[in-house]
Amino acid sequence: MISKKHIEKLTNDCLFGTDRFAVAIKVSTDNNIRVFIDGDSGVTIAHCVELSRYIENELDRDNEDFELNVASAGADQPFVLLRQYLNNIDNLVQIMTVEGKKIRGILKKADNNGIEILEEIKNKNKKIKKTSYGDLVLIPNSNIKETKRIITF
Repeated sequence: MISKKHIEKLTNDCLFGTDRFAVAIKVSTDNNIRVFIDGDSGVTIAHCVELSRYIENELDRDNEDFELNVASAGADQPFVLLRQYLNNIDNLVQIMTVEGKKIRGILKKADNNGIEILEEIKNKNKKIKKTSYGDLVLIPNSNIKETKRIITF
């Protein structure tokens, strides 16, 4: 079986010196390898292909059969690393707390202790489409179940 540690090393070797980084690496018992990457300036298909080819060239199919899938950590995926939070400062996010409460707002600050958002105020008048924001809210990491970026058009 191919080890997750080996795939992590190959991924980090290939991404070294770029603004891209691994968000998640999964290796199943039947060698189904899934690598999710993100980048400070985004991730393209070419970035995924480059990493996929690098990993594939470093593994020996004659020794062990495997399936490899390299993809970007999609916009609909929750943040995993502090770096993802920092890359989304001043963007609209939705936080799900461990108690199940949803909080939307503009991400203003993130560190190892928690995040600060400018909380979105729900407009009770459905005819008015303008969004307004209230106070800065500090949410400790221990109270965050997941955070996702909200894409607006």
